[in-house]
Amino acid sequence: MEISFPFLNHEDCSSSLLGWFPEMDNKSGSNVVSFNGNDNLNKRRRKDDEIDGGGGGGGDLQDLKKSPWSDILTSLILLDEEEKREQEQWSVDSQQDKALFQQNQKRKSQAVDEYHNQLEDHYTQLDMMDHLRTKRSRSAAASAVVVTAAASEEVGSDRPAQSGHNNSGGPTQQRRLWVKDRSKDWWEERNRPDFPEEQFRRDFRMSKGTFNMICEELETAVMKRNTMLRDAIPVRQRVAVCIWRLATGEPLRVVSKRFGLGISTCHKLVLEVCSAIKTVLMPKFLQWPNEQKMKQTKEEFESISGIPNVGGSMYTTHVPIIAPKINVSHYFNKRHTERNQKTSYSITVQGVVDPRGVFTDVCIGWPGSMPDDQVLEKSALYQRANKGLLKDVWVVGTSGHPLMDWVLVPYTQKNLTWTQHAFNEKIGDVQRVAKDSFTRLKRRWSCLQKRTEVKLQELPVVLGACCVLHNICEMRHEEVDPEFQFELFDDEMIPENSLRSMNSSQARDHLAHNLLHHGLAGTSFLQ
Repeated sequence: MEISFPFLNHEDCSSSLLGWFPEMDNKSGSNVVSFNGNDNLNKRRRKDDEIDGGGGGGGDLQDLKKSPWSDILTSLILLDEEEKREQEQWSVDSQQDKALFQQNQKRKSQAVDEYHNQLEDHYTQLDMMDHLRTKRSRSAAASAVVVTAAASEEVGSDRPAQSGHNNSGGPTQQRRLWVKDRSKDWWEERNRPDFPEEQFRRDFRMSKGTFNMICEELETAVMKRNTMLRDAIPVRQRVAVCIWRLATGEPLRVVSKRFGLGISTCHKLVLEVCSAIKTVLMPKFLQWPNEQKMKQTKEEFESISGIPNVGGSMYTTHVPIIAPKINVSHYFNKRHTERNQKTSYSITVQGVVDPRGVFTDVCIGWPGSMPDDQVLEKSALYQRANKGLLKDVWVVGTSGHPLMDWVLVPYTQKNLTWTQHAFNEKIGDVQRVAKDSFTRLKRRWSCLQKRTEVKLQELPVVLGACCVLHNICEMRHEEVDPEFQFELFDDEMIPENSLRSMNSSQARDHLAHNLLHHGLAGTSFLQ
């Protein structure tokens, strides 16, 4: 829709503009003269002439005062002054309101602070009263137990024939204070000497003989004394709680039902026994081989692959964890998340094994987002090598590790030659030793297959205990039950700098040449 405005001609415009001004009287007062263009021009000329002539100045001023423009200017000035006075009054009022508001706010804040302090004092007094009440009740309970025990001893000494029976002839039941009755039938059945060996091995992933040996080694570290209020948990039961928890990965509430103990007690026992395993058993069963053992290790690996001076096979795996509250992005495992279609968080376990699959070095606890080469650089093995303690020793790694003077990895570039294919085939035999060992580790200790209830800062001790127990079982030739199946999955990412030393590259080429031209390399890569 368009809106049009009619245009006026010259005459209409003049008449229209003239209609805006009021009519004025002339000097004679007899005739009414309309303002037009010629009259206005004549009057202006006459006024200019009068001003130039110097006469009639007072009359012009009086005429100006009598003109309507003076009234308009006076009105505008009055309006400005009134507006200024209103602004000044508004500013004064606003300052007063602001001061009053701040005063009220300060008064309210003081009242709230006083109330808060009174409330804190009240709760502090209540806590002190509760603490005193609890302390008195405990002391009263302890004294009551002492009196009861003394009375029972006196009665027993006076009437030895009736000890253990009440007046009706039935056995007496002495119930302990603050101890909940739980069934221990499951553990007592497995603790009997006549319990089947096969079932015991299925429950604890080891034979009775291995279990008894571990209990003897840890007895001095985990044994507790009996107290006046209750008897201590036996060493065998303590060790059994820890091993069964690691072997099955069952939650603590299930462990509590099996062994007849509290949930918090079971959690505490697992951590205590794992710490004792790390302190007592790790120096004995998980250590870097000495010169004699290293020589034997090199000979066994050379018989497997034909590669000389191989002192260990290295592999890095991931253990799932619950998302931590701090630095959660560092523990995010992108590869496992994409594979499982589920958000995954993990920590790493790097291990070096000998030809039997026994760990000789472990590095545990670095975040799951770190690639294998960075985990290696953070390990004690890397520091040991920088100090020159791994001279004339090859540690065979995966494609995720860099090639260094002491780390031997397969060729990863495209379009490999026959020599390089043959070398990769032989080095794969050494890699398989470490991968199979990690597979047995996770099959034997199911707690490594799923997220655990252990806190992140306590998890490395638990994982270290699993590695030590794995070594004990491998050394004693404890086989893993075939029904415990597990598929090991760990993506290997090629590091950005896969070559750290030109000497190591030449040494690898020399090893590959010797394998192929001395008839030590296989030909399966041709099939």
